[in-house]
Formats: sequence, C-alpha cells, structure tokens
Amino acid sequence: MSANTLTSYSRDMRRYQDYLQQRGAPDIAQVREEDVASFLAHLRTSAPGEGDAPARRPLSASSAARTLIAVRGLHRWLLLEGVTAVDPAREVRPPATGTRLPKAIGIGEVERLLDAASVGDPPESLRDRALLEVLYATGARVSEAVGLDLDDLPGADVPDDEAVVRLLGKGGKERLVPLGSFAREALSAYVVRARPTLAARGSGGAAVFLNQRGRRLSRQSVWAVLQATAARAGLSEHVSPHTLRHSFATHLLDGGADVRVVQELLGHASVTTTQIYTLVTVQRLREVYAESHPRAR
Repeated sequence: MSANTLTSYSRDMRRYQDYLQQRGAPDIAQVREEDVASFLAHLRTSAPGEGDAPARRPLSASSAARTLIAVRGLHRWLLLEGVTAVDPAREVRPPATGTRLPKAIGIGEVERLLDAASVGDPPESLRDRALLEVLYATGARVSEAVGLDLDDLPGADVPDDEAVVRLLGKGGKERLVPLGSFAREALSAYVVRARPTLAARGSGGAAVFLNQRGRRLSRQSVWAVLQATAARAGLSEHVSPHTLRHSFATHLLDGGADVRVVQELLGHASVTTTQIYTLVTVQRLREVYAESHPRAR
C-alpha cells in the first residue's frame, strides 16, 4: 500500500488503541462487539476539550467508515492468527456515506484563480502559478504534484502537442498525462527563472516544486498556497487541490471527453470511480435545460 494509506491506517489504530485503554479494556482478546460499536459511535460524536486538550470533532461518515474498516481488518487478522477466539467487529457495519458529488468550479473561476497566483515576479509567485497550472492541466492529486521530479517533465525539445508529464499515483502506479501549453509555459518560467533561486537555499534535490528553504514542497504548503490564492481571486467557495482535480475531470466530460479516457488521465483503477463525474455533467444539463427551454418550468 502507499505511504499515505499506511499513515492513515496507523492513525486509525492509535485512535482505537487509545479508546480501548480509556474504556478499560484489559486485553485485545477480551474486546466485545459492544466495544467496537461504541467506538464507532465515539468517532461520530463531538466532545469538549479537557485541560489543554482540544475539543474532539466528530469524524465524517466516510472517515469513520474507513477507521472501522481498519479495525475490522485487525480483528479478522487476530482471529485468523489464533490470537482471539471470536471476531467482535464482524457484525458492526460502517455508517452509510451516501453519494457525494465532486465539487468543481467553473472555467471562469479557474482562470481567476490561476491569474491570482501571479503576484509580481518573485520565485514563490512563479512557483505557485506553475503549481496550480499543473494541478488543473493534469488532474494530479496533490501528493502526485509535490512528488514530481525534474526528470518527470518533458524536455525542452519536445513539441507542445507531444508534451506529457509522468505522475506517480496510488500504489506506485505510473501514468503519462498530456501537459497543456499554458501549464508548460508556466513550468518553464518557474524552472528557468525561479527554481534555481529556491534550490540554492536548501537541498531539495531533483524535486520540481521547492519551498522557501529549498526543500520539496509539502502537501500542507500546497493547501496554504491554494487558500491564499483563492482569497485573492475572491472565490467564495472552498477550494482545495482536489477541487482542481474535480474541475479537470468535469470540464473534460463537459467538453465531450470519453469517460474511459478521463479514467486513465485520473489514474482511477475502476471506471466506476470516474462515472460519478458523469452525474455532475448530467446535473449541469438539467440546469441548462431548466434555464433555457421555454416550457421547462
């Protein structure tokens, strides 16, 4: 599994361990079904902070479901290994998450966002513009964008219509995604005019996107860059790196792209994951029909 998945599961296990200790469970073999069910309820409720500890916020249904899946995997493994005689988590079902439509912003809003990334000509400004252009042009996950190395970019001698970027997705799976002329121009400006200045401040190695200390840019820093840029652009909706990924997919489908092509570009293992975007475009069709047809109302 990917490092991010392992980190999430480790966090889930620590949360479960802390809860069982607070509940006074003396041994994992003595955990009962009601303990697991109570843990799930615990995840979905809030609690005020005590002392210096912050208040606990309830997990969303999807986050609670993922945590419970990790817990069920643990108990199933303990049973198979003969550590326990029963599986107390087998009958505890995760909460229903429903179908959440991806949040995308319009093309005009994307353009405002990208324009707002260009503030003067400091290295950070050129980096931010290139970063956001790449996120929207390729539909990359934030981890894929910050993981880019210089060797993953097209060479200067490659024509624009053949330029691709190599992304390393979940499970270490590589894919090649076309790089549009706007993103390539922004990347070139950053790599030639700004990255050497940032690289001189630290040891970022071959990383494409560097922070002010010359190290590889973190996912948290990308969030901060995007939030500041969205505020300058005057965007009222919450914008995250995944918003640009959703917008990439939605705008492609709105433009007539085949869903299986979009699946490959996004790096989805199954087309079922990609098909949720078709619900977004159908909703857009309904809105246009309701606004435009004289007898739609």
